[in-house]
Amino acid sequence: MPRPRSLAPEQLASAALAVLDSEGLAGLSMRAVAKELGMSAMGLYRYVRDRGELERLVVEQVLEAVDTEPPDPAAAWRERITILVRRMRDAVGAHPAVVPLVIAHRHHSLGVLRWSETVLVVLDEAGVSGERRVVALRALLAHLTGAIQLEHLGPLAGPGTVAISALSPDDFPHMAATARAARNVGPDREFLGGLGMLLDGLEGPDGTGPATGYGRQDPA
Repeated sequence: MPRPRSLAPEQLASAALAVLDSEGLAGLSMRAVAKELGMSAMGLYRYVRDRGELERLVVEQVLEAVDTEPPDPAAAWRERITILVRRMRDAVGAHPAVVPLVIAHRHHSLGVLRWSETVLVVLDEAGVSGERRVVALRALLAHLTGAIQLEHLGPLAGPGTVAISALSPDDFPHMAATARAARNVGPDREFLGGLGMLLDGLEGPDGTGPATGYGRQDPA
């Protein structure tokens, strides 16, 4: 007869998250999580079927911190989208190694689904529908996850920017000049600036609401 379960899903997720935070995604394994819990790897299989189930538990634990309630409906649609994106960034950015798992398990994660539903409500109320809404949601997710990974794996304040700024101006004049300017751009400015450009692409030419095409429309 199997022994009764003694660990809650939250404990499993916390142990896996501790491994992710200290060892990165490459270090996440059933054996490593079992060691964090002080048990055998085989013992861990009494609680989860496989690593995939363990990953989904981690994603849910991280996203529990995300407030998916709609922002103030009186606010402009851009402000509401920005609030929602920043909420997700704050939660996921605290554990950057979890980003690939959020992407991989987004179809099953209640946290991702609820956040996405709220974003889609705002986009719908702003007049973004059909294929444009598909592209808009995917673009927001791409900016969110990509920016978090860039911030932690290739920050503008890191050695990569220094190396590029030292490139020969004869061979790479624009790259060198851009890297020198990048040293003054902080992570918040980079993230919000990129988000603003993305939202500009959704906004109409008069600045009051979304455009009718995939990008900003020029006045006739």
